[in-house]
Amino acid sequence: MKSVIEACLVGSILIVGAGALYSQKPAPKQGVSVEMPVAGHAVEMRAADEQNASVVAMTADGRVFVGIEPTEPAALSRLSDRTVYVKADVRAPYQKVLAVLDALRGKSVVLLSEPPDNRRGEDIHHRTGQS
Repeated sequence: MKSVIEACLVGSILIVGAGALYSQKPAPKQGVSVEMPVAGHAVEMRAADEQNASVVAMTADGRVFVGIEPTEPAALSRLSDRTVYVKADVRAPYQKVLAVLDALRGKSVVLLSEPPDNRRGEDIHHRTGQS
């Protein structure tokens, strides 16, 4: 239980906001679409859009994906990248989010979110945050 609380605290510290669209849009990266939570603080996070970035997505029904490949939270500890970007649906089960954060222990985790002024349906690949 202590490890879950620690993972939650680390995740809370690393929560980031998605932000302003930049003028030159990179080619969209293929991924799983989720309804991310809204955060008022935002700095641009272009690294999450790079083709080789590790992005973990959690859907509203609790399914977990690395890129577009379904996976189990326990398998996330085997990711080789030091920084992992996590986008969790705002309706994802809290226990599943904690399981993912716990599996990513030892890595730099950046939780992605939407800015308050972003319109649903716009390109969600433009994220901002702070690692």
